[in-house]
Amino acid sequence: MNRMIKSLLPVFSGLALAALGAASLPAPAIAQQAQPTALNQAVTALRSITTMRANFVQTDRNGQSMSGVLTMKRPGRIRFQYAKGIPLLIVSDGKAFTFLDYSVGQKQRWPITNSPLGALLDPNRDVSRYGRVQPTGNPDVISVEVRDRSHPEFGIITLIFTRNASAPGGFQLSTWVALDSQNRRTTVRLSNQRYGVAVDDSEFRYNEPRSPSRR
Repeated sequence: MNRMIKSLLPVFSGLALAALGAASLPAPAIAQQAQPTALNQAVTALRSITTMRANFVQTDRNGQSMSGVLTMKRPGRIRFQYAKGIPLLIVSDGKAFTFLDYSVGQKQRWPITNSPLGALLDPNRDVSRYGRVQPTGNPDVISVEVRDRSHPEFGIITLIFTRNASAPGGFQLSTWVALDSQNRRTTVRLSNQRYGVAVDDSEFRYNEPRSPSRR
């Protein structure tokens, strides 16, 4: 697998939550009383999104950035269209992400449920084992850390929500930070979120990559 694509696998899982639209989740049995409320608020915010467009900027630990446009439509459809000149495309059908690197003619699919984030989507799994609210000191900001301690290879994803009265559910997913098993950090920031926009299903199709030898 192309190294760049492999490094992106955990980065975009955060938005898979919103795209899939988590089913009714049980309140997690966590000792801190504030945690269930905050976690439910975050899940409600994700579940309330029907369609969305937003600009994104992805920054790695060396400060190098790539930007593009995110398009999302429930249930499960999502597209990360990178800026012109970046030969990458990421599309989700709700069950798996498809990563395409047109520069080398490579395609890779990654099941969304093969990560701790699947716990936030499946009402039959104990969400408190994977999602934990982190203190922010600000009632208008919710930070949820998601990890599977029995599978450290999945890494850690931290989802950050900010209060926004115009956003579905009253909170807006603004940032997520992925830390892979090699402690490589990637941050994705969203801006200019537009909700309830018209999104055609054709936007989640893609052209198959061709190997360099066939060009």
